[in-house]
Amino acid sequence: MAASSTSMVVLAALFATAALLTSGASAQLSTGYYKKTCPKVFDTVKSVVKSAIDKEKRMGASLLRLHFHDCFVQGCDGSVLLDDTSSSRGEKTANPNVNSIRGFNVVDNIKSKVESVCPGVVSCADILAIAARDSTVILGGPTWDVKLGRRDSKTASLAAANSGVIPPPSSTLNNLINRFQNLGLSTKDMVVLSGSHTIGQARCTTFRGRIYNESNIDGSFARTRQGSCPRTSGSGDNNLAPLDLKSPTFFDGSYYKNLLDKKGLLHSDQVLYNGGSTDNLVETYSKNPKAFADDFATAMIKMGDISPLTGSSGEIRKNCRKAN
Repeated sequence: MAASSTSMVVLAALFATAALLTSGASAQLSTGYYKKTCPKVFDTVKSVVKSAIDKEKRMGASLLRLHFHDCFVQGCDGSVLLDDTSSSRGEKTANPNVNSIRGFNVVDNIKSKVESVCPGVVSCADILAIAARDSTVILGGPTWDVKLGRRDSKTASLAAANSGVIPPPSSTLNNLINRFQNLGLSTKDMVVLSGSHTIGQARCTTFRGRIYNESNIDGSFARTRQGSCPRTSGSGDNNLAPLDLKSPTFFDGSYYKNLLDKKGLLHSDQVLYNGGSTDNLVETYSKNPKAFADDFATAMIKMGDISPLTGSSGEIRKNCRKAN
């Protein structure tokens, strides 16, 4: 009897494990998730994104960045979109985000249009993933099939967003590698995703230290940037400069060519090409646009897989700014 009951326990455990694995597998994301429930979701999102980028090219980079900052804090769950409430502070006012992340009105517009087509079906987290892909494509970058089926978190965490999971612009190479590794992203993923800095702009406060204090920077480039970013902290902090001086509104590999020329705007950009372990990858992407495009698409899919809420976890928010 003892042996028999032990066998029963082992079998029960095996069945339980198998059930967990199966439910996990069925809860995974898929590219055809809304095929029946919201077939027009892609066209609907794309039309709003295109209209927003037509008005302001920088918005493409802003929408792409929202997806990054969402996924890096408690997974790709739309938590970055939640406004503060009287009882809790969310991620919007965290150090990496305050006065920095933007595009929330565009997300509101997308959600409103999607809700009019298929109410209560598409999550805000999935909207961010689709908008990031569409922004990349509209600005000349690669496309990929977006995996969908994420649900929205009911909470956001200021503490989590401030915990260092989002690498700051002052990051060392090791810090970048470790931060990405902690989320299941390789060094190669980190280098190729950093290439999203081929579009967008940065505030003076994020690159002041680099243009005045660092030696691995092209002198002429530093002087140009100093022209609109005064040395004194508090003066011109929000003045903007393009992350990629060659083609700031076109998604291409010139970001890596800038690094070879010591014209990376952020400290965390130039550390990718500074005599370290990632130099070879930077050289490869500077010469091979197809490798960059292919690897970027692969890494974006991988990043979109970080800890999604699926099945009965979370919810489908009616308004991306607040829990239902």
